[in-house]
Amino acid sequence: MLNIEDIKAVYFVGAGGIGMSAIARYFLNRGIVVGGYDKTPSTLTKALEEEGMLIHYDEDVDKIPSACKDKDSTLIIYTPAIPAEHKELVYFRENGFEIQKRAQVLGTLTRSHKALCVAGTHGKTTTSTMAAHIMHQSKPDCNAFLGGISKNYGTNYILSDSEYVVIEADEFDRSFHWLSPFVTVITSTDADHLDIYGTEEAYLESFRHYTSLIQPGGALIIHTGLKMQPDVQQGVKTYTYSRNEGDFHAENIRMENGEITFDFISPLGNINDIQLGQPIPINIDNGIAAMALAQMGGCKAEEIRNAMATFGGVDRRFDFKIKTDKLVFLSDYAHHPKEILQSARSLKEVYNGRKVTAIFQPHLYTRTRDFYHDFADSLSLFDEVILLDIYPAREKPIEGVTSRLIFDDLREGMEKMMCTKDEIMNIVSQKDFDVVVVLGAGDLDNKVPEMAEMLRNKQ
Repeated sequence: MLNIEDIKAVYFVGAGGIGMSAIARYFLNRGIVVGGYDKTPSTLTKALEEEGMLIHYDEDVDKIPSACKDKDSTLIIYTPAIPAEHKELVYFRENGFEIQKRAQVLGTLTRSHKALCVAGTHGKTTTSTMAAHIMHQSKPDCNAFLGGISKNYGTNYILSDSEYVVIEADEFDRSFHWLSPFVTVITSTDADHLDIYGTEEAYLESFRHYTSLIQPGGALIIHTGLKMQPDVQQGVKTYTYSRNEGDFHAENIRMENGEITFDFISPLGNINDIQLGQPIPINIDNGIAAMALAQMGGCKAEEIRNAMATFGGVDRRFDFKIKTDKLVFLSDYAHHPKEILQSARSLKEVYNGRKVTAIFQPHLYTRTRDFYHDFADSLSLFDEVILLDIYPAREKPIEGVTSRLIFDDLREGMEKMMCTKDEIMNIVSQKDFDVVVVLGAGDLDNKVPEMAEMLRNKQ
């Protein structure tokens, strides 16, 4: 097995994913040759190319940089979303290259640093990015590998000489089983990725096993009310948290003039008057978890208070594009029924009395098949829903599985319509919105800048 010190080149099969790009930036910062393949160009791959990564977009062995063809000094990193028969992956496999999943590389880093990890069906990107911001703005500092672009830093990667590393622990394909956390948060365990896990029981078992990987002397910080049963090693402390109860929680919550302030109650020391830099109700939960991690990482009260007030959020997570008295327009990565539920509740709480419209592009046929009732229940909390076709990502169509399953199950009497991605711009141009959010993990977000410009011009 290659040691990190012996690696002279790294090649990514599936370079454009948000998590993969953070690892790519780590190696670019080390001055190593970094190449890769991705299916389509994107804003992220363009940025990586500008930073020095050699990327191509055709499945072609001949286009692999020569520096990445020495098996004795090249590490191959791939994402599970890449099919096993991918020509380049087959080439590397048949020629004896060291091939690792992204999560294996992160696992190596968690064993050489004190890893502060955030796992969970949802909330993990915002929570880990918030924790990384607190740590980076404080004396302990940190490295960080995040699942979203931090608005504070314009990247999903932080490099420092700190002994700490903040990592978003991804449960997809059981990737987080490669990690060795020092402290981990578990935000939620609502069943997802059933195309991988098969059953909710298997999904919960995966989280149970993850808790057994926490290093002795470390800690588990778990949200109250979860179905899973932790299985920590001897010498690992377990804490609970939530908005209103648990070892870590909030008291004296104040929502005034679009701002949210609360007191942070903690067994490691209370901190009064925490102001959320991104004032969304769900960020009370996320903030409590992030502050708990930061306290475990040695951050002081004043450091935490200052960092929380300056947190700018994450791209595509309650990402406001227009915020005026007449119109609010934002995008949100929510693509699981529980995430959409939280999005709906937060927006209805903050914009009480105003009409809230959701434009939703379902993500994956399997997820739609497994959860269409739940999607409909969550979307029915909005005042209006515009529903697009399913974004397939890595999947082939499943007979009988379309957005119509969700549409037909939406609350009777609510305003609703279906359209294609090609039709959405025309619909946006014709409608008068009050508060409107674009939801989903697909490619509809690519149209958000154009939507924002169109809506600004209409005001």
